[in-house]
Amino acid sequence: MYRKEGDITGEPGPAAATTATGLGPLLISLQLTDSAFPSGFYTLSHSLEGFAQAGAVDAESLPALLADLLLHGVGPADATALALAHRATAAGDPEAVVRIDEHLFATKLGREMRQAATRTGRQLLDLGHEVFGHPEIGDYYDRVVRREAPGTQAVAAGVVYAATGVPVRQAVAADLFAFCVSFAGAALRLRLTDHRTTQTLIRGAVPVIEATVEAALRRELDDVGATVFASDVMSGRHERAEARLFAS
Repeated sequence: MYRKEGDITGEPGPAAATTATGLGPLLISLQLTDSAFPSGFYTLSHSLEGFAQAGAVDAESLPALLADLLLHGVGPADATALALAHRATAAGDPEAVVRIDEHLFATKLGREMRQAATRTGRQLLDLGHEVFGHPEIGDYYDRVVRREAPGTQAVAAGVVYAATGVPVRQAVAADLFAFCVSFAGAALRLRLTDHRTTQTLIRGAVPVIEATVEAALRRELDDVGATVFASDVMSGRHERAEARLFAS
């Protein structure tokens, strides 16, 4: 028969030990960015499949495309909204979180991108509440279910990270890293790269991630919005494609 640590010895169990070592936020961010976490985030190509279908990207141009998407797409939009939602959640202001959510949703021009963002966001909130049990997550999930908020992935992540005590800088960096891994995984499945160069692609994005994090932390709500219109065009084409590997 299995027993919890401490039932016999009186010593603290694993959760208490994690808190004592200060590794809790790191371990949470690792869990949330793992491809095994079933939020649906890794079913997205972030418009890469559209670029591939149009013959507009190859192995050599992948790093430049990823950098542009980080600096001018996900950084000014999703990463900034995540940081703002994190701060609003930490401040106990769910109404501000809703405003951020609505603003980010409105900046997503294509139906496919909006659906991808809200589907993964809703799943993240639902599962996050079950896994971590913090009321802020469940309360915001209920708002999304009642259609009082869109529930975009970035805002949902901000809520979950804040509720679980992950610092805002680490939260933004973790989500951007997850974006890069998802992008690289899509490139691999689309046969634009191989397993070895995929890791080089991710490593090469580190300075861009760092710059994107710092910029996102300085922006305000009025600054939220992407300017990668080629990505919007490719997403629109992808939405009407006859065959698709990815949801976006």
